[in-house]
Amino acid sequence: MSWIVPIASILEILLLLYVATIDIATRLISNEICLALALLGIAGQLASPMQVAQSVIAATILFLPLFVACTRGWIGGGDVKLLVALAIGLPLTGVIQLLTITALAGGGLALVHLMMRNLPYPKLAPAGSSLARRVYAVERWRHLRHAPLPYGVAIASGGIWTIFTRGF
Repeated sequence: MSWIVPIASILEILLLLYVATIDIATRLISNEICLALALLGIAGQLASPMQVAQSVIAATILFLPLFVACTRGWIGGGDVKLLVALAIGLPLTGVIQLLTITALAGGGLALVHLMMRNLPYPKLAPAGSSLARRVYAVERWRHLRHAPLPYGVAIASGGIWTIFTRGF
């Protein structure tokens, strides 16, 4: 059973990297990925059923204010799903760390988007352009149209940081 925790952690990190990439590209977070993250989080805690119960309670408590924020349009539904799915696999201290690091990463993400206001509007990235140039062109275009931040990137950063600090 000792091999389950490191494998679950590695798979969670890989899924979070995928979520961040997809959120930048589409601003969508799929239900299947959130379900997989929740199940991996539970699998990583199977040695302690009491900790699983505490994690589910903490995730439920976290869901309530996030649901209110979602209904008011302050946060997207995918972001709520992702945060709650990650919280299911973490102890209470891990949930607090997840929220703290996510908030810090979200602040950095917001600063980057604020700085983009001062950058020139790029022309369409020609075929063969670097990935960074294409992402910049698309994000600048989205920014000018007041598209939402890809907050899944901040949540994924908080999740990866929390998984690394809890250990394998």
